Amino acid sequence: MTLSVSVVIPAHNSARTLAACLDSVYAQTSRIHQVIVVDDASTDRTAEIARTRPCTLLRHERNRGVSAARNTGVAAATGDIVFFLDSDEALTPGSVAAAVDILRADPRCGCVHGVIAPDPLYDDGPVERYKVLHAHWWRARGVGETQTAFLAQAALPREVFERVGGFDESLRDSEDLEFSDRLAPHYRIVLTDRIVAHHDEEHRLLPLLAETYRRALLLVPALASARRSGRRNLTANTPASVAAAALTLATLPLLPVRPAVPALAALAFCGANLGLLRFAARHRGPAFAPYVAGLHLLVHGALLTGAATGAVRMALAPRPAPAPTGDRSPA
Repeated sequence: MTLSVSVVIPAHNSARTLAACLDSVYAQTSRIHQVIVVDDASTDRTAEIARTRPCTLLRHERNRGVSAARNTGVAAATGDIVFFLDSDEALTPGSVAAAVDILRADPRCGCVHGVIAPDPLYDDGPVERYKVLHAHWWRARGVGETQTAFLAQAALPREVFERVGGFDESLRDSEDLEFSDRLAPHYRIVLTDRIVAHHDEEHRLLPLLAETYRRALLLVPALASARRSGRRNLTANTPASVAAAALTLATLPLLPVRPAVPALAALAFCGANLGLLRFAARHRGPAFAPYVAGLHLLVHGALLTGAATGAVRMALAPRPAPAPTGDRSPA
């Protein structure tokens, strides 16, 4: 049985990368039934670029976020399989075929998603090299069955999407985790290195730290939700790495008086990330590993700050009133 594939690409101000993204779809080794670009109220040449390719172009008149854009795309999709692809990514040629093969072979599989290539789509410097290298590392480490789906390069049967329900359009970050909460109890989720995408990442340090902080605001609520449902999220950093980073940053004020304390904490942080540092040295040369260690610590600082802020907000948020249980007054 031949399964048809609709590729859904949400796009907002994606003029820099959209042509490469679309060209990678049309270069797939398997036939693509339909390509849908959802222009989420872009103000650049996104729509103009989409019109140069034989795709279906849909447009939001106001920016509604990636969740709404994906929902709009699926509503117009007619393929048996929906392949989500972010507009700042370009697939390797066999990625769609691999997704179809995995879904066809296992009817219990509700979603298959892929890894980031270790080199960026466009190389804009060492910050971006670090970011994509780390993104590749932690995803490749988690290949196999997971309980978290990342939808930047992922495929699922359209009937599964319809049964689980669309994306929560109130979320502009961590929408993957909320979707996974509803998907994982009913279907297998598979992370494979047969689906690979080159990603154009943030290449400036301060915006990278700001993005990490913003995404971490929902980390504690997401982890709490996963724990309540007995599910383990696939995370970018290990608990040992986060704990060692917190210890290193907390002991930095001791540097002038007791330098051995933060130095030992920093060594513990490097030990917790030894696999990443070795991979960085192999892939980019030994001199890149110390740079990765330092930048990785800064990113952990932004993550810890965002997670702590999110935890405080969750604690201070008003709790919903208990559901009425009927009149319990004595007869």
